[in-house]
Amino acid sequence: MRNLQYNAPGDFQEAAHLSSDGSMDMYEIMKALYDTGFDGIMRPDHGRAIWGEVSMPGYGLYDRALGACYLNGLWEAIEKGNR
Repeated sequence: MRNLQYNAPGDFQEAAHLSSDGSMDMYEIMKALYDTGFDGIMRPDHGRAIWGEVSMPGYGLYDRALGACYLNGLWEAIEKGNR
């Protein structure tokens, strides 16, 4: 799962996971997966090596962990809203 910032046709860049950080509505994407019965594996996309983390470029642990928590939070909210 990854958010994108859409700039123009054929012009986009990766963004952080929060919907407000890019052009994608991450809640609606997760809700569509829930509504269609998605039962697979999901993980956040690579991180940004934030907070001074030393890592392989693009594979920081901290940002991926934040992304995983954000996606889990969305999923939990969608599940509870559908009870």
